[in-house]
Amino acid sequence: MSLFVIDLTYTADLADVDRHLEAHRSFLKDQYAAGHFLASGPKNPRTGGVILAKGSSRAEIEHLVALDPFKIEAVASYAITEFNPVMSVPGFPL
Repeated sequence: MSLFVIDLTYTADLADVDRHLEAHRSFLKDQYAAGHFLASGPKNPRTGGVILAKGSSRAEIEHLVALDPFKIEAVASYAITEFNPVMSVPGFPL
């Protein structure tokens, strides 16, 4: 199992992003329930967001990203970084 940092950058103005925010949050909740996402939140300043995910492959994470309403509506771009954690705090869900 690898971890992935999904870095979203808004490509549309915030009014367009906000129109899809409820659907995006629903997508996030579904991925948390499925055990794919570990943490997420907006950047400060609000130029995008970051998602920490776990998955068996980059292809799996790319598939999940393709389901994000922000991706579907073309209001954000995505950079995915895969890493293999060698240390974490006790109890961290690897």
